[in-house]
Amino acid sequence: MKQTARTIAALIIDSVLSQQRSLSESAPALLDQLKDPRERALAQEISFGVLRWYYQLDSLIASLLQRPLKRRHSLIQALLLSGAYQICHLRTPHHAVVSTTVDAAKQFGANWASALINGTLRNLIRKREYLLLNNDQSDQCKFAHPQWLINEIHDDWPEHWQQLLEHNNQLAGLSLRVNQLKTSRDHYLTELERAEIRALATPDSQTGITLAQSMNPVTLPGFTEGKVSVQDIAAQLAAPLLALKPGLRVLDACAAPGGKTAHILESEPKLSGLVAIDKSEKRNTLLRQTLQRLDLMDEKVTIINSDATETGQWWDGIPFDRILLDAPCSATGVIRRHPDIKYHRRKNDIETLVHIQRNLLNNLWPLLASGGRLVYVTCSILKKENRDQIAWFLDSQPSASELEFEASWGHKTQPGRQILPGEKGMDGFYYACLVKA
Repeated sequence: MKQTARTIAALIIDSVLSQQRSLSESAPALLDQLKDPRERALAQEISFGVLRWYYQLDSLIASLLQRPLKRRHSLIQALLLSGAYQICHLRTPHHAVVSTTVDAAKQFGANWASALINGTLRNLIRKREYLLLNNDQSDQCKFAHPQWLINEIHDDWPEHWQQLLEHNNQLAGLSLRVNQLKTSRDHYLTELERAEIRALATPDSQTGITLAQSMNPVTLPGFTEGKVSVQDIAAQLAAPLLALKPGLRVLDACAAPGGKTAHILESEPKLSGLVAIDKSEKRNTLLRQTLQRLDLMDEKVTIINSDATETGQWWDGIPFDRILLDAPCSATGVIRRHPDIKYHRRKNDIETLVHIQRNLLNNLWPLLASGGRLVYVTCSILKKENRDQIAWFLDSQPSASELEFEASWGHKTQPGRQILPGEKGMDGFYYACLVKA
């Protein structure tokens, strides 16, 4: 079967909705089947767009069908969602949306669905404005988020909740981190200008650059030579908070895929040692590839495939001067980049994650040297995982105290600081610095 942007988009959508796979798992391999860059871009736009607006689009399609499709017809549901996304959110001519979606069904051997798709999408074209205004007045449909997550965000950020939901439905820009061991930010900006790529230095990270338009990172000047990496500006704030200096021993817990690990090594090349630990072997492979591309793999770097909480299995008994705990979290601060989080995440996941975070804090704290610093970071905006978590730890651990810091970014949350998605173009991140008596 000849694959097109529409068939690949439907396969990606179906893999997320029916097979419970993430976009990052399913999209790359399927997109690689399209050799035309324009087709790849369209397939990505449609698939990511459907997941971004799923709760709205699903409601629209449901209102137009006489009865729900059976589970075995999930690909047809994916095609209807992709057609609805193009009609409601793209500028594709409506007649082209209908014909290409019908053609995609035929490509899948589902000729029986041609009339269903044709009628449903044409009906949507005629009734779109009315349906968007009158079909479903719930916040879930209006803001395209599951209701439980809307409630959580509303409770935590009552003055910002609508803005947060709107930011989550916007495309995130592409930000870079310059490898200061290979070049300076000013010099790299000059290289981008020569390549006619518009970019700006960011005020909150000394190594950060934001591009005016997203693009394939491999095509950036010096990318394969390790001059630059893709990393959101909010994620670039971790390494400076560690206050690195020569001779320190550093632990990067839950390190893969290695963006922050690399930034640590770029920021201070004279560490006495760095241990990067992650329990996913697949993600540790990505970590090694990242460090190798940046020429950062050497004898002082140790990569361990293990659960960070099981310290008896991997710790050598030598304390760490700095610990970066990039804790597993709900990822509610990076929905702009991973819209399928809205579909996959469940309310009861949060308590499970809070338990995991507490285990990590409790088990890693004894590994920190007296006077050492632990930086706790999540890409969540939920206070249970952030402010409340660190407040609990400070109450339960007598040797821990908060190191307050002033910053040009985020909101002081007592303890820690919270960046909300979209602020200064950044993802939603939480940071807290703890010191050991």
